[in-house]
Amino acid sequence: MAKVHIRKKALTKGRQSIYLDYSPPLRNPKTGKPQRYEFLDLFTYEKPANILQRRHNAETMELVEHLRASRLLDIQNRKYGFVSDRDRSASFVDYFREFICNKTNSDCDNNAMSFRYFIAFAGHDLLFNDLDEFLCEDYKNFMLGGPGISRRGRSISRNTAASYFAKFRNTLKRAYKKGLLTIDLHNQVDPIKLKETHREQLELEEFQRLVDTPSKSDLIKRAAICSGLTGLRFSDIQTMYWSEVRGTPGRYYLQFTQEKTEGAEILPISDQAVDVMGKRGQPGDRVFAGLAYSSMRLCFKDWLLNAGITKNITFHSFRHTYATLQLEAGTELLTVSKMLGHKSIKTTLIYTKVKDKMKIEAAGRIKLNLKSMKRDNKRINQPK
Repeated sequence: MAKVHIRKKALTKGRQSIYLDYSPPLRNPKTGKPQRYEFLDLFTYEKPANILQRRHNAETMELVEHLRASRLLDIQNRKYGFVSDRDRSASFVDYFREFICNKTNSDCDNNAMSFRYFIAFAGHDLLFNDLDEFLCEDYKNFMLGGPGISRRGRSISRNTAASYFAKFRNTLKRAYKKGLLTIDLHNQVDPIKLKETHREQLELEEFQRLVDTPSKSDLIKRAAICSGLTGLRFSDIQTMYWSEVRGTPGRYYLQFTQEKTEGAEILPISDQAVDVMGKRGQPGDRVFAGLAYSSMRLCFKDWLLNAGITKNITFHSFRHTYATLQLEAGTELLTVSKMLGHKSIKTTLIYTKVKDKMKIEAAGRIKLNLKSMKRDNKRINQPK
């Protein structure tokens, strides 16, 4: 049975703060998380000394009783699947900020920037009640226009817009799942389609050259090589603990939670990948302690130059390298998909478009005997 109790807590100077105790808990409209207590920022006098203090107590408790009845109605509405007026009139912007910024776990994460673009479009006062399909489509068109709100004012690419808009749609999906939206806007509004781009990766010979070439930062070099040997993202490399590196020679594996997808993973890794990690530390130590994305650009520039590689290689290129080299070695697409931690094999299919070596080999597999055609051409082209 739903209950909302009025509780009091002693303060200084003979005052008592007032809060509500929910049973069952109510969902916080900003975070979507269950909330047992609500502190009202109100107080009463424990022993009112005059008529003004008694009036203050009476009016305060009248307000508190109104809030108690309102919260009780919220609980009952939720029990029968209704979204309360309180939830619908809550700030979607606050909810978006709470959801998106709490997922920022690495230097290269762009969650905070996606929130800034939404604010540039919608402002700070948007409520759940204001959300509809028209507004979502309008925001999509705004992002497709490639707005530039950074300090340099550069327009964003279509793929960046797609990434930021996807984070907005994910927030809509979560809000609907939590009962904060009555309409599944996530499914009603299509995502921004990605523009196909050339994904740089290293050939095996180039990968070996980088292994053989000294780098200004041994930490960055080892982290990058480890990514190329495991397919891990920067965020997973950066947050890897020694407690997650398990097994014995020939049977090493990682047991970890992917930073991007939040999926629990068990990833077999090679002995070479473990060797690259360096000397084993304590279980609670980071494998690549001190690794920062901000140091990558300058280090990569010199490292690639010294190795004689002119491609635009970034840290993420080592993940692409892992995928393409696995496919070129004959590893099945589904296996590669599982190793990369993809939820859908469609995501892995993008790597099949960059295997030039395999395309060249495939182009020469159909062979015919063209001697007769050559004889005919020679006969036809002879001068009469």
